[in-house]
Amino acid sequence: MRIWAERTHRWRWPIVIAWAALAVVGGALGGGVFDRAQAVDQLSAQAESMRAERRLQELLPEGPIIFAILRDVDPYDPAIVQATSGVVEKIRALPAVAEVGDLYSGPGGKVGVDERSTLVRVELKPGATEEQTTRVAALLRDLPHAVVGGKPLAEAAFAEQAIADAALGETVAIAALALLLVLVLRWGAIAPLAVAVAAISTTLLALAGLARVTAVSEYTVNVVTLLGLGLAVDYALLMVWRFRERDSETPVEVALETTLRTAGRAVLISGGIVAIAMAGLAAFGEPLLAAMALGGLIVVVVATVAALTLTPAALAVLAPKLAAGPATLILNGKRLPSGTFHSRSTGLLERLAAYAQRRPDTVTIGVVAGLLLLAVPFAGVTLVNSDARALPAAAESRIAYEAYLTNFQRGAPDPVTVVVDAGSGGAAMRDYLNLLHDLPGVDKLELRLDVPPTATVVDLTPARGREAQVVRAAQALPAPGPALVGGPAAELVDYRDAVTGRLPIVLGVLLLATGALLFALTRSVLIPVKALLMNVLTLAAALGLLAAVFGWRLDVTTPVLLFVFIFGLSTDYEVFLLARITEEHRSGQVTEAAVRRGIARTGPVVTVAAAGLIVVFLGFVLGGLTAVREIGVGMAIAIALDVTVVRGLLLPAAMTLLGRWNWWPGGHASTARATSSGEIAHSGLKVR
Repeated sequence: MRIWAERTHRWRWPIVIAWAALAVVGGALGGGVFDRAQAVDQLSAQAESMRAERRLQELLPEGPIIFAILRDVDPYDPAIVQATSGVVEKIRALPAVAEVGDLYSGPGGKVGVDERSTLVRVELKPGATEEQTTRVAALLRDLPHAVVGGKPLAEAAFAEQAIADAALGETVAIAALALLLVLVLRWGAIAPLAVAVAAISTTLLALAGLARVTAVSEYTVNVVTLLGLGLAVDYALLMVWRFRERDSETPVEVALETTLRTAGRAVLISGGIVAIAMAGLAAFGEPLLAAMALGGLIVVVVATVAALTLTPAALAVLAPKLAAGPATLILNGKRLPSGTFHSRSTGLLERLAAYAQRRPDTVTIGVVAGLLLLAVPFAGVTLVNSDARALPAAAESRIAYEAYLTNFQRGAPDPVTVVVDAGSGGAAMRDYLNLLHDLPGVDKLELRLDVPPTATVVDLTPARGREAQVVRAAQALPAPGPALVGGPAAELVDYRDAVTGRLPIVLGVLLLATGALLFALTRSVLIPVKALLMNVLTLAAALGLLAAVFGWRLDVTTPVLLFVFIFGLSTDYEVFLLARITEEHRSGQVTEAAVRRGIARTGPVVTVAAAGLIVVFLGFVLGGLTAVREIGVGMAIAIALDVTVVRGLLLPAAMTLLGRWNWWPGGHASTARATSSGEIAHSGLKVR
């Protein structure tokens, strides 16, 4: 680290200029990822429901469907009939249109159950372009009192909204972060903000390049922004805070070496843990998760490299300004000169830790029980696929879809489609159809009549709330030929099965790899185990609270994404605190004193970092997509719980209970400093 510190100090300006140039290029060219981003399938192509969809398309080729609903009209008003007929004739004349259904001149037109609405349905030819789809939608909007919807329009709206949410969240988060960091660090705020901008710009540049050769999901932009802002600020803030502990007589090179050897090592280990978490997300094997994991992995690596290169270079440049600034402005209610550690200051985490160390048994039992209780609501959660209802309330695609469900589908669930490669005329097929009809939870069976004679396609209408039961029963039923079960409910079942099937392996690898990195940091077996258990408790409690906040309905991807994000980011604070606690212990402090001094020294920066992360995540709550809001709220809840209840209470209580066993088998401090013993006696703690 000494050589790296010397070179960073010597080359500080070239390093800063290089990162600035990279950020400018990334800002200019990285925006290309928005134009090249595309929808990525949630499920693997090998999932049964996806194979059923492809087979159905082979048997009954069908292009995209767009529809318009005329609302608050008299469907038989001559003016409405004339206006509708005129638009329908224009649409039928388009070369990309396969069929138009309306109430007056073709199949598929309907009057809504409210008798004040009517449906116009347009099927495009397979392979219709986006431009052709947009042209049809524009003509449909010429209908009186019409709202227009359909899957291609909803997908386009999702992509646009995801990018808009990322831009809004980033703008709000950076503005709020800048204010917070300037209040706390003054000139020191430049380094975390510079690292955040550099990390995001560089990652977007990398994604823009990748988008030329592989599919990049629009949701990846949200992941990059969330993680980039959060990690970059966390990592740079920790290093700035440690650098400011130097006294005015310490040379900048020495202060940089100390910062890199301590805080830099913690950043490197933390970055490794979050990168492992991102790799775990990709290991689930589903295309959408893999696409988001790709962006997440890139931004973690870039943020870590930027923190370890740009931050020390910026500190070397800003050293004269930092020496004159306050160490903290808001956390302890007073300004402390740089390099000053006030042993009797009372930051939030220090106060919590002092309370926990006085009552370790009670606090440990109470916190664990409380977190488990908070997790209970998640047991009753319903996981759903995102459809147009996940768009903002004012989005046309959502309004159209909700009107369709209410007035034309009458609230019935989407059908479960069974595709069998066998003709429908034999006795075996008739018996099979009867068995399908009699399955528990099936309200209605419809046999499609327009399929080739060598195949049979059946639509099962399940009772509400029993869709998954019908899917599993249909999958388990022996068929007279190769059979595939598809439809939205089957896709949800396949996704759940894919995730839960791989979860034990992903979790095992993630725990082992994270435990190994924490062992490298602490040389302890029990501390990594304790840290991992704390992460699980944080995740469970956050999911429980999130389920309650969103009415026990969550997007199917939310728990998996939160599992990875919370696991990675909550470990950040564990690493930050453990690195300093371990440092204090190795310097001769007994466990209780090491815990208290480590939290007292690192607690303020952890509190500021957590506040910054919460600001970032709450910035994304302002977005329009339900899934993005769920992630934002879930992460804000998790960080708030983690930094107060888990790291502020449970960590010091558990380490106090374990005493010298915390450090097994790496040994423990053989002696305690006299000042530490005196402080322990003053607090009424037993020496362990």
